[in-house]
Amino acid sequence: MIKFTIISAVPQLLESPLSHSILQRAQDKGILEVNLVNLHDFGVGKQNQIDDYQYGGGAGMLMMPEALAKCLNHLEQDAKFDEIIFLTPD
Repeated sequence: MIKFTIISAVPQLLESPLSHSILQRAQDKGILEVNLVNLHDFGVGKQNQIDDYQYGGGAGMLMMPEALAKCLNHLEQDAKFDEIIFLTPD
């Protein structure tokens, strides 16, 4: 079985593509398991913030390392991962 854990700021956007066609059939047959994790569950402060402004200004936001580190530490308590792949908007 192939298992994927996907950490996302908006995991609801991934529910639809994962629940149709080939990916859904693979999950139904037990070939594929996909777990979606909401990064906001590990956010900082009352608002569960996961991003912050860039140092020195400029357009856009940066991911806060604290939220991602807490999330990865939590997930690694339950399972060992062969690889962790970080995707960027580039």
